[in-house]
Amino acid sequence: MREGEPATGTVGALLADRRRRTFAGRRTELGCFRTALAGSTGVLYVHGPGGIGKTSLLRSYADLATSLGATVLTLDGRDLEPVASAVLDSIGAASIDDVPDALPGSGTVLLVDTYEQLGLLDDWFREDFLPRLPDGVLTVLAGRLPPASAWTEDPGWSELLHVLALRNLNREDARVYLRMRGVPDDRQTRVLEVSHGHPLGLSLLTDLVDVGGEAVDDDPLTPDLVATLLRRFVDVLPTGPQRGALEICALARTTTEALLRDGLGVDDAHELFGWLRGLSFVESGPDGIAPHDLARDVLVADLRWRDPEGYDRIFRRLQNHILARLRTTSGRRQQRALYDAKYLHRHQGTGRVWTDWDSFGRHYPETAQPDDRAAVLELIRRWEGAESATIAAHWWERQPAGFQIVRHHDGRVRGVLACIDLTLATPDDLAVDPGALAAVRFARANVRRRPDDLVTQWRFCVDGEAYQDPSPTINLGPVVSIQHWLRTPRLAADFLTFHDPARREEFFAFYEIRRAADADFAVGGRQYGLFVRDLRRLPLDDWLRIMFDRDLAGEPAPLDRPGAEPVLLSEPDFGLAVRAALRDLHRRDALSRNPLTRSALIRGHGGPGDPADLLGAVVRRAVGRLADTERDQKLHRALDRTYLRPAATQERAAELLGLPLSTFKRHLNRGVERVAADLWRQELETEPGMTW
Repeated sequence: MREGEPATGTVGALLADRRRRTFAGRRTELGCFRTALAGSTGVLYVHGPGGIGKTSLLRSYADLATSLGATVLTLDGRDLEPVASAVLDSIGAASIDDVPDALPGSGTVLLVDTYEQLGLLDDWFREDFLPRLPDGVLTVLAGRLPPASAWTEDPGWSELLHVLALRNLNREDARVYLRMRGVPDDRQTRVLEVSHGHPLGLSLLTDLVDVGGEAVDDDPLTPDLVATLLRRFVDVLPTGPQRGALEICALARTTTEALLRDGLGVDDAHELFGWLRGLSFVESGPDGIAPHDLARDVLVADLRWRDPEGYDRIFRRLQNHILARLRTTSGRRQQRALYDAKYLHRHQGTGRVWTDWDSFGRHYPETAQPDDRAAVLELIRRWEGAESATIAAHWWERQPAGFQIVRHHDGRVRGVLACIDLTLATPDDLAVDPGALAAVRFARANVRRRPDDLVTQWRFCVDGEAYQDPSPTINLGPVVSIQHWLRTPRLAADFLTFHDPARREEFFAFYEIRRAADADFAVGGRQYGLFVRDLRRLPLDDWLRIMFDRDLAGEPAPLDRPGAEPVLLSEPDFGLAVRAALRDLHRRDALSRNPLTRSALIRGHGGPGDPADLLGAVVRRAVGRLADTERDQKLHRALDRTYLRPAATQERAAELLGLPLSTFKRHLNRGVERVAADLWRQELETEPGMTW
């Protein structure tokens, strides 16, 4: 049918006006159409997944062409049988030979929507129908799938075919759309975050705001909304291996055949990988294939709601695949695996906030070269001041291999991450750098290490555009630090240095990287804080497993599990563990989780026996030794009535011993301290050679 401006005063006119008023962005696509329209002859091939806005764009093309005096003809693949006669009939041609006479020449635009429904006719369109169109006819084909290779391999079409891949709206255009729809400013950020700028997602979430809006602030991907979006992304929901492959593709950052094989437990995933690759909402990249962001979120939300056990099962398989890659790869391949591991945690709240997901996985670190020195120091000077730049210059001279950089795509330095080895720091180094001095002082008091163990510090972390806020450089922080832990087997502890540390405490606490108490320092009038990852307290393999468990559980998982690797506790942590062991002497399950069960104190006893039973016996003997000297017998009695033969309350214990409550508590605290000191001495004797 021919299309023109609807008559004024009709419903059609109202619809056209509303469509124009709520159409946002697509400046590049509209510019390409204007250029193609000026050239008249040719084919503009628009493709993108369901709901991306192809139909709305074609309506804008029609409006623009009509306003310029062109004749517009619109076909929709949903309304046509995929046979040549149906297409010919729709334009008024009795046969293929009548096509030149059925359409006027110059100034005609033929729009074909939902072209994927006419896929059986693709060769016919390319070889028979389109070549018969009169010179001066511009054709726009819009569908989910990109053009077949036969289009791009034909030299005849090389200058006449222009391909446009529709993407989500950028943030600026999406905000324009939301303002047009009347969405309040305080709701726009959440709508953008959930929709990823996907036009259909924006529209549906805007409707949700219109009818109340509370759901947008919580979890707007309700089953009904998910079902609507799923129907737009996947025409027929697959079953069996195809469904499993799609779910793996949605959960993983990128999917390869190897990942599919491990995730599905099959020997050959070639056909399934090819099927995924052919889906309209799945794109190919340098690391594998991945779905559009909103499609991914919808598929994951559907799986978690429909089959939470299946979600856990797939997550575990992906986890095992990634952990195997971490142990068997190095360099860039290991960094990709670390990106993949972090991506599985993208739904964890604090991790989501401190990650720039738009650039995630697109940048990789490089060792800084001598020519990068000036750019690196200028970045640090610009964000942290001249004194900090002077300290960085000192470490560049002393430990240049510790500087890693992130580059812009044009090669310029975008950011810097610098790691220094504190065990190589001299007194002169520490005199120059208050940050390194603060880390060393904390380590001497709290970190236990053998003579050949290392203690390191990520001393500088600066992105040229965002400093220490979400950015490509901050994205790389976990990648380079975990890779550092993996390839440094004698690493006892690793420090992270950040300005305004209070903002990051919750984030790092989730990852068991604690704030280094009383280790803040100042440089150039700016305050900094330290966070420490104690690898003796929680070995790397345990840490990796716990991080995966936390994502599945949605809450912190227990830190210490029986049978885990031995740990070296700092003196303060050791003292806390002794207090917990005294408290739990009559709760064997709790005692079995005490980190002392994995300490040298218990491992040094050797022979058979459950670690929890051994720990209970060791603690009881330590309490009993207080009774051997007259001056400590009062401490023994307080511990006996509190932990060995506990009274109902401390007040009752004090009454049984004939003591004022304040005196009883003083004896109790001194007794706990004496027991902790006694056991700490045994720990050091069992594991000799420990230094700061």
